Amino acid sequence: METIGLATAPFQSTEHGCSFFSKTPERACAPEDFVGDERLMIETAEQFSRKEVLPVQERLDAKEPGLMQSLVRKAGELGFCGVDSPAEYGGLGLGKNLAARILEHLSLNGSFSVTIGVTSGIGQLGISLFGSQQQKQQYIPQLATGEWMGAYALSEPNSGSDALSLTTRADDKGDKWVLNGTKMWISNAMWADMFLVMAKVDGEHVSAFLVEKDFPGVSVAREEHKLGLLGSSTARLVLENAEVPKENLLHTVGKGHHVAFNCLNLGRFKLGAMSLGPAREAIFQCAGYAQDRRQFGQPIASFGLIRQKLADMAARYFASEAVLYRTGANVDGSFSALGGSIEGNQRAAEAFSVECSIVKVLCSEAQAMIVDEALQVFGGYGFTEEFPLSRLYRDARVSRIYEGTNEINRTYISTRLAKKAKDGIASLESSGDSFVSELAGRAVERLDASDQVNVGAVSDLVILAYAEQSARLRAARVGGIGVLAYERFADWANVRAAEAYRTVTGEAVNLPAPSKGHVDELAGAFLSKREPV
Repeated sequence: METIGLATAPFQSTEHGCSFFSKTPERACAPEDFVGDERLMIETAEQFSRKEVLPVQERLDAKEPGLMQSLVRKAGELGFCGVDSPAEYGGLGLGKNLAARILEHLSLNGSFSVTIGVTSGIGQLGISLFGSQQQKQQYIPQLATGEWMGAYALSEPNSGSDALSLTTRADDKGDKWVLNGTKMWISNAMWADMFLVMAKVDGEHVSAFLVEKDFPGVSVAREEHKLGLLGSSTARLVLENAEVPKENLLHTVGKGHHVAFNCLNLGRFKLGAMSLGPAREAIFQCAGYAQDRRQFGQPIASFGLIRQKLADMAARYFASEAVLYRTGANVDGSFSALGGSIEGNQRAAEAFSVECSIVKVLCSEAQAMIVDEALQVFGGYGFTEEFPLSRLYRDARVSRIYEGTNEINRTYISTRLAKKAKDGIASLESSGDSFVSELAGRAVERLDASDQVNVGAVSDLVILAYAEQSARLRAARVGGIGVLAYERFADWANVRAAEAYRTVTGEAVNLPAPSKGHVDELAGAFLSKREPV
């Protein structure tokens, strides 16, 4: 049996690549770094969720006519539909990291989260990154203020994860484009005023188009009957000889895949925030219930197995936040250094694509764990519609599916990292600064792109290494309870990493000695604050 011990090399990272395998300093950010007016905006977002959205959840689920649209307009009046939209076109022009933090606090209800997340994110991002000045002037002000709602239309009935196998056609008719095809799983479809549509020109060249709902030949089919997100709109977009003005081609013919995938890169980053928001609400509800519910003469919050769940939830949330906002700071740094032109925007959006996929996988799976354990704390009551956990539980399931399934993201993470290394953008040398990163470095060297199980396990190690390091960096800065949250997360990550390493190599490794667990301290902080530690 091989033994791999803990190394003590200093943290090193990069501005343009998978940070734990690289060599130059990077930007750092954690939730604690938002201060002043930024914190005020974040607090306002949470108050908007609690006062405007959560009291009408049942009405949203029933799709009361006009209710969701009115909430989006109210959010737009506060600037929440255009936090990171260009200021010259009606947005606030702020960073994507702050936009994600605001979105996290706007996401206490999943239906509202996906609605505003799409219209403020991938529904307008393509225009911001790749649009002409005329297109930006025409569409961004209406989307950034909430006057219009946007949608993103890539998936088709027979084209999901294999996105570029789409069959929607766009034919050049001289004075206009004519589109034919059906787009499926389109969030905001019933309410959207404008769709970013991917189609193939001449059946071959993937291209992007800005399609308004009132263009001839554009219609929306019935709503899908979904497991969760009942208050959101999800339907098919039908294009039957849809007439689109020539000037509504976005970017250039044959470059639509750049538009589509770079919107998804940043959309996956934002989805991390959209996943943590409902998990935050599950923590709030769970902490209150555990202290109020009494069994055997005492609150269930005093029981060891319940406190263990609370400690695990606190640790996973702490690490997920660390990954989300560390990544966001680097994305902002890329746009600051590279953005401004279409080419520069594309490079900036691609620079941290691996990390954005890590964010998507890590945060959506943390959401699933936190919501599931919170429902368990509620016991039988959690399984009823009279208590809030059932909605949170149903809504959480889709986070691991849309914006690229977690399986697709896993195939992307390690293979894309390997390509970056080949191109000289990232290094695959082990940093050796922790047990997990040591295993990850060794495993990446044994990546077999032809074996999907191998690829997935290598990606798991990459995810765990980035998360462990991010949580450690955050804990070193904040100290106190943050150190305990990191140590508990690291214990979990070490076990998962050893399992993934065995899948890749067939070799077992000795685990480092675990920490003290810190169950009582983390559970106590969880219960007293009723929010993440």
